Amino acid sequence: MNEPQQSPDSPLFSLIVVADCFDSQARAALIKSLRDQDFAEWELIVVAGADDSRSNFDPEFSGDNRVVVIDHPGDSSTLRAANLGIAAASGEFVIILDRAGALAPGTLACLASAVTVDATIDLLYTDEDYQGPEGTLTFKKPEWSPERLRSQWYCGELSALRSSLVRDLGGLRDEFQGAELYDLTLRVSEKARTVHHVQRALFHHSSERHAPTPDQWYAGRRAVQAQLDRAGIDATVELNQLPGTYRVDRRFPAARRVSIIIPTIGVSALVWGERRTFVVEAVRSVLAKTDHDNIEIVVVHDAPTPAPVLAELRDVAGDRLVLVPFDAPFNFSRKINAGFVASTGDRIVLLNDDVQVRSDRWLEALLAPLESDDVGMTGAKLYFANNQIQHVGHHYLGGNYGHPFILDDADTVGPFAETIIDREASGVTAACAGLRREVFEEVGGLTELLPLNYNDVDLSYKIRHQGYRILYIAQVELYHFESQTRESAIQQRERELVHSRWGTASDDPYLPAAP
Repeated sequence: MNEPQQSPDSPLFSLIVVADCFDSQARAALIKSLRDQDFAEWELIVVAGADDSRSNFDPEFSGDNRVVVIDHPGDSSTLRAANLGIAAASGEFVIILDRAGALAPGTLACLASAVTVDATIDLLYTDEDYQGPEGTLTFKKPEWSPERLRSQWYCGELSALRSSLVRDLGGLRDEFQGAELYDLTLRVSEKARTVHHVQRALFHHSSERHAPTPDQWYAGRRAVQAQLDRAGIDATVELNQLPGTYRVDRRFPAARRVSIIIPTIGVSALVWGERRTFVVEAVRSVLAKTDHDNIEIVVVHDAPTPAPVLAELRDVAGDRLVLVPFDAPFNFSRKINAGFVASTGDRIVLLNDDVQVRSDRWLEALLAPLESDDVGMTGAKLYFANNQIQHVGHHYLGGNYGHPFILDDADTVGPFAETIIDREASGVTAACAGLRREVFEEVGGLTELLPLNYNDVDLSYKIRHQGYRILYIAQVELYHFESQTRESAIQQRERELVHSRWGTASDDPYLPAAP
């Protein structure tokens, strides 16, 4: 084995384990992985009950002053025992381990390297993997994603937190027993100068994933609710579809003026065996599925749009309808921009005419996250007419711009709940997107150099370039009656134009392993 490495600037990592959480096999695996580290600056703090002793943690550690065993009363909780470990830690960072597994070779050196490069890092998290009947399942995590952290504790087992910050925040809290690490991660993330993701699977679980118990799930909900309350976000937290996942229901101010911009030429087609005029049925569902009243429907219509279609729109939307004539060659971006100029709302929704809303209070859920100043755009979950998934956010990787999980069944959740949780995304489709008016103006709207495809990709890049987050809102659901083979219509010049403006994405920062 190579001699452990260190440098004068290397941080010390304090790994804290409560002995009661580890059987002999788990202890042996953890200890071996520590022995095999090529980095010397660590200490292992074992908080042991009356039935545990130093000898349980491997005779090869005998005489190694990096291993500290402290006692805790037999009647104290695991949480309080871990707090004893935090109090005893002398490292700059603490890593609290409560699940069986092992550190990958080079783990601590990798963490130390990141901190040495950026001394402002206060929270690090890594990828991790699980062993199951079908082999190894790796959780390739997103870059720092505060919205996803409210939806699930994605930072996971191997998180290193700056010790001084953990102590300032009071360590683990009794009232969140069962989700105490989740609560601590949320609180540290609020105060951290920098949160850093290490893009390597550095913790190997010894078993497959296990769902949290009901008590743990409910404790997690309390932790997320507490964070929203601290942040002053008017919202409630609900349990989501899978144990360990959550849905944040924000309240949308009734006073907000909303402009829904819909380009159309008034076409009709057969859907589910019946002929429909797309734009009319889109507007009908838009209004039927929201309780928000302060709305204008801005329809940008080409000259060939049949007069009866416009008349029916007036019947459906009444005085909320704003008609904007468009007499020029087709250019989706130009039509949206023309609709924006004619609009008066301080919240803007870009909407295709070939959609039908299927979720209640869709508008409120789509737009409420924009009350946070750092959120620049939101997008929805879209289905094809046959209930296959069309859109759960964009992913940009390998020089391509695509839709993860496209054509999967509607009940697909993804390996790590990607389709059912609200989360950050590289981009969202303009078929249904919400923005603040000032953000649309700040980035110059949609580029008219891309009249058909990728204008929403370019818009997403522009918004993120300005420092805003883009969110996929899973609870906002619509049908999108777009062709399932539309990719063939994309021109190479469109892709090349986006490449020339933004470079070639190699890995998606938010869905690095999406199908």
